[in-house]
Parts: sequence; C-alpha cells; structure tokens
Amino acid sequence: MFENNPAKILLIEDERSIRGFITINLKRHKFTVIEATTGEEGLQKVKTERPDLVLLDVMLPGIDGFDVCCSLRKDFPHIAVIMLTARGEDMDKLMGLELGADDYIVKPFNPLELTARIHAVLRRVKQPVSKPKRNMESGPFRLDLQARRFFKNEQEIDVTPREFNILKMFMTNSAQALSRDEILDLSWGTDFVGDPKTVDVHIRRLREKIEDNPSRPAYIETVWGFGYCWRGEHHARD
Repeated sequence: MFENNPAKILLIEDERSIRGFITINLKRHKFTVIEATTGEEGLQKVKTERPDLVLLDVMLPGIDGFDVCCSLRKDFPHIAVIMLTARGEDMDKLMGLELGADDYIVKPFNPLELTARIHAVLRRVKQPVSKPKRNMESGPFRLDLQARRFFKNEQEIDVTPREFNILKMFMTNSAQALSRDEILDLSWGTDFVGDPKTVDVHIRRLREKIEDNPSRPAYIETVWGFGYCWRGEHHARD
C-alpha cells in the first residue's frame, strides 16, 4: 500500500530512551518517522508534516495526550492515532478510545507488536482510490467511499477513520443484529487484539454525532445482551 511512498509516522513521546527505541524500530521497518517531545510541538508538526499516523503518549509535559487527541480529531479527523498507555491504566485506554483514538498499545511492548498494530491501523484507515461504487446511502445518511466523508441530510459530519469504518460496516449489514465480536472483526479486523467494550465506546461517540436524540437512539439500536443493529432507514419509513 505504501511501497512507493512509505507511511509517515509522527511520534509524540517525551522520554528520550523510549523515543529512540521506537524510532529505530520503525525506521527499520521502512517508516518515515518525525519526532516531537511535547503535545504542542506534536500538533505543530501535524500541520507541517501531515503524517499518516500519530503515535501518541498519554503522559506528556504541557498538554497531555488526551488533549492532543481531541485536537487531532477536531482538526485532522482523517489522521490515524495510536495511543501509548501505562500498564494497567484501563481508564487511559477507555478515555483514549472515547476521544477517537484508533487503537492503543500498553507499555512496555514488543516492537514487533507495535509495528503490527501500525500496519493493521493503516490498512483499515487507508482505502484504495479506485472503487467502482462511490456512495453508500441509508435513510438520511450518505457515505462518500472515495473521499471518506459522511453526510446526514447532505450536511457533512466529521467522523474519525474508525467511525467511518463502523458506519460502512453498519450500512453494509443494515437491519442485521451484530454482536460486539462481529463488529470488532468487521470494523477493526480479525487481527485486532482488544476488549469488546471498545465497541460500546465508539457507538456512544457515533450516537452523539448522528442521532437526533442520543439518549433515545433511532439509528444505532442496542440489541440487549448481544450487540447493535443499524436502522438507517428508520426515519425514511416514518
């Protein structure tokens, strides 16, 4: 996918030893690596370098990784984000996912695992440009598959790469009850290693963006004790 133009990774990490270790490993796997030591510096380099993926430490001097993630999702929703969290900090993982991170990896980690996670995220968020079908439509919603943009009643709604993939998965399987494990496999890929509760975090974020009343969702229906079902045609039938 990136054979002629290696993926560009922005690493935002303040600990020099960890930063050097990660950079050496990524360059060994043919990634282009840009480094930043603070959240402020990282956000500035996002503007100038436009990386394909940001590898983001949670604990940073100045603005922390959560604030950086919020800014990225607001201003650069199509850039992938993997957060680095401390061992056992489950709240960090959930917070990062809720803020729109595409994945997380726990320190200390195997460098091969990190590389595999990066490849997996890039495969999921990058889509080939030559797709015969440009749009998917469901009720008031439209996905532009080539531009990877999402619309409700022809008003664009900013979504993250992960949210885009979930919406595409739902529209492809409209009116079908899908378990959390099925949603993980279809949207994250079978190579994703994580908690099925990750699905709930992303569904909650999506409902806040697309539902008229997120507390009474009409489009992403909860199938209690099982998973979720897409009812995109709900209002179209009313």
